[in-house]
Formats: sequence, structure tokens, C-alpha cells
Amino acid sequence: MATLHIRNVFKRFGPTEVLKGITLDVADGEFLVLVGPSGCGKSTLLNLIAGLETISEGDILIDDAVVNDVHPKDRDIAMVFQSYALYPTMTVRRNITFGLKIRGVPKAERETMVRDVAEMLQIGQLLDRKPAQLSGGQRQRVAMGRALVRDPAIFLFDEPLSNLDAKLRVEMRHEIKSLHKTLGRTVVYVTHDQVEAMTLATRIAVMHLGIIQQYGTADEIYNQPANLFVAGFMGSQPMNFIEGTLGTDAGKFWVTVSKGEAEGLNIFLVDPDPAWRAREGRAVILGLRPERIRPVRDGEETANDISCIVQRTVDVVEPTGADTMVFFSLGGETVSARARPQDEVAVGKAIRFRFGMRGACLFDPESGHRL
Repeated sequence: MATLHIRNVFKRFGPTEVLKGITLDVADGEFLVLVGPSGCGKSTLLNLIAGLETISEGDILIDDAVVNDVHPKDRDIAMVFQSYALYPTMTVRRNITFGLKIRGVPKAERETMVRDVAEMLQIGQLLDRKPAQLSGGQRQRVAMGRALVRDPAIFLFDEPLSNLDAKLRVEMRHEIKSLHKTLGRTVVYVTHDQVEAMTLATRIAVMHLGIIQQYGTADEIYNQPANLFVAGFMGSQPMNFIEGTLGTDAGKFWVTVSKGEAEGLNIFLVDPDPAWRAREGRAVILGLRPERIRPVRDGEETANDISCIVQRTVDVVEPTGADTMVFFSLGGETVSARARPQDEVAVGKAIRFRFGMRGACLFDPESGHRL
């Protein structure tokens, strides 16, 4: 069990600054997910925590002890790699116990430990096989077993599920989450998959261009994104962004959309922030999740969170099983809506869409920050 503190950490490779003043605090037993696009610096940060890269500036503390110059083997961490990194000539049993043998753990104790880990991961029947005889999911379980058997204070995962197919990724996500609940260890997990991040994390750090864009719970990051990047990156379908001008009168607020519209369209806001009054008449970007835009069904026209109903011609339909994504034009942009399977939508068909405004966000077009 351990806390992790990252204090104003920079990492430079020659003149290139990859990490730009990262500060994070991870509580004992937390599951932190570092998420962001390729090249954002998340794997570099994980390598710094592991001691596989040297810090250019700043400090990393494990249980309040600075570990900048501590060798990786002395940091009480275990890492699971994307590539599994198994020894091809060794059996599963030897892959899991090899590190224990190097550290001088007695054979009888090693056997007890590997048996307990194999039972936990349900790989007991694989102990005498070699990696080439295993599926991708089985190899990943072995890689996890090798980390678990060390019983470290902190687990580090570097995109461990990216080589698995969709079904296996879901299964392994469940296993990793269950293991965290059982063991209660601190976890730092790197992924570029937003769904993986939202599913696993107790807290998420969204990274872009070597900077933490937002650090918070999945609910905070999804429903209260700090800026346009976070709002557009997080979510299996990104947030819709609609340009307009903020209007206000008698306590009511709305966004007037003129771009690409024959007539100005007023989209009224629900539960507005009174501080927005200072931006009256100025450009804003309205952010609205696709699930808040749906085809109108009978009886929904008067729901108290609906600010407007617009009719649009459907441009694209993408069935996904449980839902159907529908795309149309509004304000000169392509907008996505989430329809139910029973909704009758088709390309070229004119559909009335309802805008449910709870959870709507406003952003400053210049800074990109949420207002």
C-alpha cells in the first residue's frame, strides 16, 4: 500500500519537452488512469514513476520519500507492459517466479505464491505451457501474474489491453477492476481508450501535449470538462460543439446560432450560471453530449429540460446495437444525436430533434476553457 506524489515534473529529450510541469497526488489504494492521445506523454510519465527514465526536473515521491535516484527494483513497484514481455523459452510457472528466484525467495515459498496467483487469475492449467502456446488473453494474465506475485505497493500498467480483441478487452477490464477491489493496491494505468479510463478509474488524468488538462473522477471529467480538448476527447462519441452568441434577458439565457442557418436559432439554457451575464452578446461555444439530443417522441415536447425542438434532415445513420447514432447539420457543423432502436430514422428523412439542456456546457472560443 502506498501514496504517490508527482511534483512539478518535467521531462526533456534534448530540446524536446515531453512533460511540462506535471503535478499529481494519488492516494493510497487509488486507481489512477492516465489517458490521452498518442504522444501526449502518458507512457513517459509512467516510465518516470517506474524509474525506467530519469527526471529532468521535479520530484516523484512514494510514501513521502523522494525516489528520483532510487533504482527501479528498490521502488516496490511492479509493471505490466503492453507487449507482455514474457520469456519465450520459459514455462508460465518460470515466467511468474523468475523474479522471485533472482531475489532469493526459497523454492517452497515460490511455489505457494505462484499457486495462489494462478488460482486468482484462473491460469492454474497453463503453468507448464510456454508463451507461444497461449492466447493473447492468457499471455496478459501471465504478465499480470508476474506482477501480482511480487505483492508490490504500486502496480503500473502500460496499455495492457491494446493488443486484445474487443471481447477480451471487456473481460480483462472486469478482471483488473475486480483485482483492484480485492487487493486494494495503488494502481497507475495508461491507456488511450476513453471507455477503459471511465470504466476502471477512481480518478482520471487527461493529458495533452505534455500537460494535465484535467484531473478528477470520471463523472467530473465527462459532465464538467475543463476545456474543449477534454470535452471532445472523452466519450465514445465526442461532445457536440455549436458556435453561437450568448443572449440574456429577465433571468433567461440562450445561445443564438446564426452560422449556416437561414434564420437565427435560439437554444435556451437550463440552470445557467448568473456569472455568464458578463458575456452577453459575445461569442461562445455550446457543448452538448449526443445523448442529450434525441428524436422527439410523443409526450416529450413539454419536458422541463427541453429548450428547443428543431427539424433536420438526417445525413448519416450508424447503428450500434443498443443505440443508433444520427448525424445532421446545425450551425454549420455536423451534430450527433443518440436515437433508440425503435426510433424511425433514415438518411434523407426529416426528423424533429429535442435538445435536453441539463449538462450543457459553455466554452470560451479563445481560451477553450469552460465558462
